[in-house]
Amino acid sequence: MAASESRLLDPSEYIAHHMTFFSSKPQLNVVDFSIVNYDTLFWSILTGLVTILILWKAARGATSGVPSRYQAAIEMLVEMVEDQSKSMIHGSRVFIAPLALTIFVWVALMNSLDLLPVDLVGRVIGVLGLSGKIPYSRIVPTADINVTFGLALGIFVLMIYYNIKIKGLGGWLHELITAPFGAHPLLWIPNLGLNIIEYVAKTVSLGMRLFGNMYAGELLFLLIALLGGLWSFGLDFTVLGFIGHVIAGSIWAIFHILIVLLQAFIFMMLTLVYLGQAHDKH
Repeated sequence: MAASESRLLDPSEYIAHHMTFFSSKPQLNVVDFSIVNYDTLFWSILTGLVTILILWKAARGATSGVPSRYQAAIEMLVEMVEDQSKSMIHGSRVFIAPLALTIFVWVALMNSLDLLPVDLVGRVIGVLGLSGKIPYSRIVPTADINVTFGLALGIFVLMIYYNIKIKGLGGWLHELITAPFGAHPLLWIPNLGLNIIEYVAKTVSLGMRLFGNMYAGELLFLLIALLGGLWSFGLDFTVLGFIGHVIAGSIWAIFHILIVLLQAFIFMMLTLVYLGQAHDKH
């Protein structure tokens, strides 16, 4: 978000400006795979590297003696993920449990960026003199539908992989046309149609749930931020707006901490559920 503007923005322009990605080109169509959101890439990769650093540091510094508070916190997180994966995955968890742990930490970190002041990055960009080169910047990767659907598609690929690995290609294809109604040839088409709908619904809902919650949270923070700058828009209740901004912003920020962690937990749990279903034979 550019910190310096040639003129003051009105509320609708302010929100539109802050909800615009720094992209390779303007988006003119609903679907355009040639567009790259540079801000999304930067923040998602940065939080991914921080995730790796957090888990690597915990693994490297692990001791069998009295653990540090950092090690104890990571161990509690690992045990929580392991317990959940053990109850849902009826098979090897060598890859799935670390995957679930990584997803939880990574999504939680991406969500947590929403707690930063909405104009902070714009101010930093302005101080660095990059406003002309970086006119926009959104810092919450999970408020970008490309990220959430990218994660969901990754889980979809793993669902297909584990279905084929556990059941064999023939067994999985047989399950597609015989479950849940039965193996009668007249039921093959309804079974196949229902299973395709189930796979699509799982993938879409997984991506949309995370995106919807984080997009709404980001928008609400912008609306609260507007309360603190009512005087900029020619309104007279500056003090009331500032007080409302502080109170509403504090309450929502505290509540949003729960949302940040809850959405990461839900995404991790649904990943385990879907991969666990791939291990079950009908």
